[in-house]
Amino acid sequence: MKSAIRHCSSALFFFIIIIIFSFHHSAAQGPDADGYTCSTNQTANPCQAYVFYRAAAPNFLDLAAIADLFWVSRLEISRLSNISDSNATFPLLSGQPLFVPITCSCHSVNASVSISYANLSYKINAGDNFWLVSTSKFQNLTTFQSVEIVNPTLNPTNLSIGVDVVFPIFCKCPNPTQLHNRVNFMVSYVIQPADSLSSIASRFGVQTSEITTANWPNPQPFETIFIPVSRLPNLTQPIVLPPSTEQAPAPAREGKNRAVTGLAIGMGIVGFLLISVVGLWVRGVGKRRKKEREMEEGYEKQRVQDIGIWKGKGKGKEMEVDLMADVSDCLDKYRVFKIEELNEATDGFSESSLIQGSVYKGNIGGVEYAIKKMKWNAYEQLKILQKVNHGNLVKLEGFCIDPEDAICYLIYEYVENGSLYSWLHGSQKQKLNWRMRLRIAIDVANGLLYIHEHTRPRVVHKDIKSSNILLDANMRAKIANFGLAKSGCNVITMHIVGTQGYIAPEYIADGVVSTKMDIFSFGVVLLELISGKEAVDDEGGVLWMSASSGFLVGKEKEKLERLRSWIDEALFEQSCPMESLMDVMNVAVSCLQKDPTKRPSMVEVVYALSKTDEAVFDFSDDNLSAPPLTAR
Repeated sequence: MKSAIRHCSSALFFFIIIIIFSFHHSAAQGPDADGYTCSTNQTANPCQAYVFYRAAAPNFLDLAAIADLFWVSRLEISRLSNISDSNATFPLLSGQPLFVPITCSCHSVNASVSISYANLSYKINAGDNFWLVSTSKFQNLTTFQSVEIVNPTLNPTNLSIGVDVVFPIFCKCPNPTQLHNRVNFMVSYVIQPADSLSSIASRFGVQTSEITTANWPNPQPFETIFIPVSRLPNLTQPIVLPPSTEQAPAPAREGKNRAVTGLAIGMGIVGFLLISVVGLWVRGVGKRRKKEREMEEGYEKQRVQDIGIWKGKGKGKEMEVDLMADVSDCLDKYRVFKIEELNEATDGFSESSLIQGSVYKGNIGGVEYAIKKMKWNAYEQLKILQKVNHGNLVKLEGFCIDPEDAICYLIYEYVENGSLYSWLHGSQKQKLNWRMRLRIAIDVANGLLYIHEHTRPRVVHKDIKSSNILLDANMRAKIANFGLAKSGCNVITMHIVGTQGYIAPEYIADGVVSTKMDIFSFGVVLLELISGKEAVDDEGGVLWMSASSGFLVGKEKEKLERLRSWIDEALFEQSCPMESLMDVMNVAVSCLQKDPTKRPSMVEVVYALSKTDEAVFDFSDDNLSAPPLTAR
């Protein structure tokens, strides 16, 4: 009886939702709920866009949660939303307004229809469905109908926990007329019941007519409209004071001060004794754990040797079972491909399918993949890859184990435009302009920020270089190849691996593994983007050494002249703001400090590059403050 009542209640609930939704869309005269149609010939594509988002209880009252939802850094949101650094870690108020950056593109969903959206990946949790996530977490910035269209292989009524779903966040790029009228961005805004077009126009500092021209007649509440702006307005944020700023009334404070002073002295003595005891205990535990790790490493080496002997005896099937047991915790996260599928996809791993090194291109079920062939040493790499998921990291789709040859294959998403190395140092006909290079730098910085700050324990990539940075169809950068990655920081290793010209000095000298070594390598990549030169030249000269010695001293004018001698010839054909180039050069030099403690964090790097990116957007012939680059 109770079960029947629950089923009836559930059916009634969804019936009411359908009625409400149907009424809402029958009343609206806007676009179809499937999305906003577009044409790549009529708009800038892709483009920078923004969404207006409101902090909401219970899960989105802090910048970190919202940043993770939209795959951006917390610092980017706070900077755009007029939130000071000192307040960036405080809880937000419900309804507090925020600007979130997104990349907008025109996507083809079938042979005749294209819709405009930002491609955001979301991992399904218990209780989630397309409608709930669209209306609650993404606050009607998309619709469940559109989610179904861009995820045709998923069953909306049978979603597995942990599956990745693309949520298309509605957006638009300015058309040529708007660009001519100095409309630089379109902001996606969800209309609230209390809103009017005039109140929205006032909030964004634009005319009501500009909003109506950019949209459709009579937009309804909970529909997404697009606000054309030349620059984002300053949001008025509430003043947040830390609890410690509250004070007692003046007469009571004087009496309390003596008591507080005495209490502080007593607590200080107790604290000192407590710290001493805890320190001794931690030291003892550390020694024990070190011994345990050494024993575990010894057992692991012996186990690997045993596996080799086992295989030598021809027990292929038993070995497959053993290897699969090693990756058993990955089986529910990745597709396990069959070796027959890979052989067919790559024509038996022929030369014609080879991309570079041991990476092959293969088509499986109509989908292009990059297939990396390697000896069985992928366990650590799989452990790291299964806990990272970010738009600026190449996504692992699955793996395959061939027990006969003890070979593991990692199957990645195929990234269409190849490596940054080939674009900077190869024979590409279309050279990268400065705007594209700066966006690539920011993409890589955001990917490193994610693995350094949003993973526990922190992940160190250990092999950041231009050949491990891939560019997708929209020329957005993704970090690839986690073969040398290490989970855990500030450890010492005697096994030094990496690529000449990118390796941090402290790693070569002492084997210190930390996030600072990735920051050093990223500084070398920035030098490549600025100069177009390789990390090591034909004579064996290292790029970063000449940069560090040439830009750490001297006046700004002298540094500017030295910079001109560094800049890639391809950039001399463009009008680039010299301030932007110098800003990025300063970031590169700071990343290349020999003392790792003096290097910036990735949070600081992302912030500095984002400010430079904003300046490049404002750059035009009308406000050029430095002379254009001229050929040497």
